[in-house]
Amino acid sequence: MIDRRKFVRPTDEVVARLKTLAHKAARTTAEDAEPSPAARSGKTDYLTVKAALQERLLEEIGERGLLESDGADVAAAVKDFAARAIASENVALNEVERVRLAEELTDETIGMGPLAPLLADPAVSDILVNAPDQVYVERFGRLEKTAVRFRDADHIVRVIERIAARVGRRIDTSSPMADLRLADGSRVNATLPPATIDGPTVSIRRFGHRRLRRDDLLSVGTLSPEILEFLVIAVRARRNILVSGGTGAGKSTLLSVLAEAIPETERVVTIEDVAELSLDQEHVVRMETRPVNIEGRGRIVARDLLINALRMRPDRIILGEVRGAEALDMLQALNTGHDGGIGTIHANSTRDAVSRLETMVLMAGIELPSRAIREQIVSAIHLIVQVRRFEDGVRRIESVAEITGLEGSTPQMQELFVFQRQGKQGRRIIGRFVATGVIPRMVDDLREDGVQVPAALFQRPEDA
Repeated sequence: MIDRRKFVRPTDEVVARLKTLAHKAARTTAEDAEPSPAARSGKTDYLTVKAALQERLLEEIGERGLLESDGADVAAAVKDFAARAIASENVALNEVERVRLAEELTDETIGMGPLAPLLADPAVSDILVNAPDQVYVERFGRLEKTAVRFRDADHIVRVIERIAARVGRRIDTSSPMADLRLADGSRVNATLPPATIDGPTVSIRRFGHRRLRRDDLLSVGTLSPEILEFLVIAVRARRNILVSGGTGAGKSTLLSVLAEAIPETERVVTIEDVAELSLDQEHVVRMETRPVNIEGRGRIVARDLLINALRMRPDRIILGEVRGAEALDMLQALNTGHDGGIGTIHANSTRDAVSRLETMVLMAGIELPSRAIREQIVSAIHLIVQVRRFEDGVRRIESVAEITGLEGSTPQMQELFVFQRQGKQGRRIIGRFVATGVIPRMVDDLREDGVQVPAALFQRPEDA
């Protein structure tokens, strides 16, 4: 059965594109004059039938004006077309293949085309399209090539245009790169020539049909119960936390889990380049950056959104990723009463995260001495959580560090928890999360505020 929920009304740009393809197919094919190659040979070639019927389908629904109607009408028209076309062509597809053909024709028309089966696979975390015949996926931390194929480069472009149209973004030769999102929150990066020399590419980072929660991270070994308990206490106590790590390390997933601890009574404002966070709280305002429009105007950057968010009476501000001049405004906000913020940053270690934050403050174009910037950082950020995707594909917290102040002009940090590797069993890394024995300085402040923090959380295993 066709899932109608994934069909949306195409934009005028997509409608024009599909109509152009339909008229081109009418000029360059001769199905009306003679049977298809599959029919002449008396043999059923599923891919040949599908390719021929796709062009005729575009022409028919374009002439009937169904491209401007809703997805349900198009789905019904595709099923009717597939039944009529198969009967008239005298091709011997069985019932299973007929149902499959109707679904795939609909996906090709207004859906995700060949990528639909991969998006339905819950084990797939990344989908990477390098070329029409090079489609890779990541399953359980390993990349593997799939049998999925596009007809040609234009086929990939049509899928990219449909994704972009759904979120009101533009991608063409004058603006050949775009960050997009799917209806399920999956993050999409698409490129066109000349940005990618060999042809269009698609990179999809999937977040699954169900958001990972605390118990999920515990079960897969991302963190320990002690680390989770301490971080939940820190979030509820409105401490400012920065989640650091590389691409695909699990920063956004951990951020969402930490945000679960934010009370329902608080107003949360999220700022992202591509909206992907899914929070449990009801009182959430989601903000998203926007690139320039076709006239070269209308760009909205994260710094603009952050400045505006401060006027929206937020209890919490969550930055999906700190990557530019907005770092200065974030530090100023966290130092002027807007505490309890959470954000992510790309860095290889907790100390690198501090250095990168300092560099991004300088991107604001304001000449500030290094010591002044570092004073802002150590005053604003309380904890840095370093996450990493290890060789076995498991994403783990590598370190939890507290920023304690400045010594001279150097920010001082102390590790509270670390992941200790103990070897490998097959592909899987064996290790454990351990406390370093250091009691965080914030514990005294928390206890003064009436927040009880168990001392046992910070005991080293040999001291327990």
